[in-house]
Amino acid sequence: QVQPVESGGGSVQSGGSLRLSCAASGYTFDTYCMAWFRQAPGKEREGVADITTGGSGTSYGDSVKGRFTISRDNTKNTLYLQMNNLKPEDTAMYYCARQRDWGACLGGMDPDEFAIWGQGAQVTVSS
Repeated sequence: QVQPVESGGGSVQSGGSLRLSCAASGYTFDTYCMAWFRQAPGKEREGVADITTGGSGTSYGDSVKGRFTISRDNTKNTLYLQMNNLKPEDTAMYYCARQRDWGACLGGMDPDEFAIWGQGAQVTVSS
């Protein structure tokens, strides 16, 4: 498998928006649950959102519910994360990842259940 490539990170002020993209290749994209994770300096990797193979089912971490939206375009093998009303505490490196096993999302966004990680996209939110 080829490492996915994230893009769209950057620096914004509090209340701003960013859209992350993750281009995947090397496997049958639409047969895997996909997710976004983030990791701030000195903190553990945190699950942000995941999405089912067809895109109809999503789940979110409590800290981003109502502000972030995960989506996917299986025709383009691309995963997205729309981030609105960003807060300084959202500052982190954001990673897309493919679930280790194909099929339904296992739930819980346990990083150990995911493989094929991207290189990360830095998001910095200033107050």
